[in-house]
Amino acid sequence: MLSSISPLGERARNSRWWLTATAYLLGSLAGGLAMGGLAALLGSSLPDSVRTSRWTLVVVAGLLLVGLAFDLRGPQSLPSWRRQVDVDWLTRYRGWVYGGGFGVQLGFGLVTIITSATTYAVVLLAALTGHLAAGLAVGATFGVVRALPSLLLARVDDRDSLHRVFIRVEQWTNPAAVIAKVALGGAAAILLAAAIGS
Repeated sequence: MLSSISPLGERARNSRWWLTATAYLLGSLAGGLAMGGLAALLGSSLPDSVRTSRWTLVVVAGLLLVGLAFDLRGPQSLPSWRRQVDVDWLTRYRGWVYGGGFGVQLGFGLVTIITSATTYAVVLLAALTGHLAAGLAVGATFGVVRALPSLLLARVDDRDSLHRVFIRVEQWTNPAAVIAKVALGGAAAILLAAAIGS
């Protein structure tokens, strides 16, 4: 995805990168808001006494640990469908259309390939809030963070600079995976501590 919307590619398609990237960022924010809002609304259908009960916290912590186990085995073991964004959009639509469309899909998180259990965890935790504002905040954060790597391409003006960005992103792959695993384990620990303390 990162290589699809670069200043070089946009120039070749007679599109303006800043417009496509802005649409992508806003689309990802909108997708995250939709996911977080829907999850929170679903969570709000449970009474507060159930949603915040000790057993619910233990179950959610357990699910996070299951997700962590999947992530430790590698992204191929995680249940997910294998759908990607439609690359044909790059030649079929204007830059702002496919930028926004790609952003919405990736920001929503659940309609394309899921490579880390943290995506499921975000949905689960947004649902656990049971409050629309909190779910929107969780979703917005997810959507924006999901889109931020696209900003690394802002100064790409030739193939060498594009290659350097890809090398930098590749160097962050393992640290990002470790951070995701620590986040899953940490969230599970916090929920278990809350369950014990309640």
